Amino acid sequence: MMFITNRPSTSTLEITPAVNQAVKDFQRLSVDDQLGLLWGMYQNLGCSLAPTPAGAARLFLTQGLLHQIKQMPSNEQLGMMHGLLRETDTPISRQYGLFTLKTKLAFWTQLFDWMSTGEVSPVAITYPLSSSATLLLRAMASLELNEQISLFHWIVDRMGVAPLAA
Repeated sequence: MMFITNRPSTSTLEITPAVNQAVKDFQRLSVDDQLGLLWGMYQNLGCSLAPTPAGAARLFLTQGLLHQIKQMPSNEQLGMMHGLLRETDTPISRQYGLFTLKTKLAFWTQLFDWMSTGEVSPVAITYPLSSSATLLLRAMASLELNEQISLFHWIVDRMGVAPLAA
């Protein structure tokens, strides 16, 4: 089964039935749980998320947006993350929506790195997951590595708003 997002993408992700179920379960969670779950997935997958380093070009593309976010007060940073997950039409969501999947991965890698150091609101790190989100994180951990990566890629790729999509 193939899952294609409702926006243009540089890749079509193959979704197994187990990943398809995890996607549905993820979508039913609160935005805070989704953000906390993303952090948990990032921690579990580490460098497996991007087989090659982000590269200077990708980091350059995300640099302006990331530094804009870094300068925001903590509550605005959280609002921005919620907006990306909810696909709210904002300038940041539209800019993010123009990124390729690999650039989106570079964006989140840097954002999570800054959360780890406290340079960006560590809400994803400190948020206590609900029982539903904890169960889903355990279920995700039982998926094969390629399925976990496909799931993370799907989540990251669908965020934001694709301003050029019809």
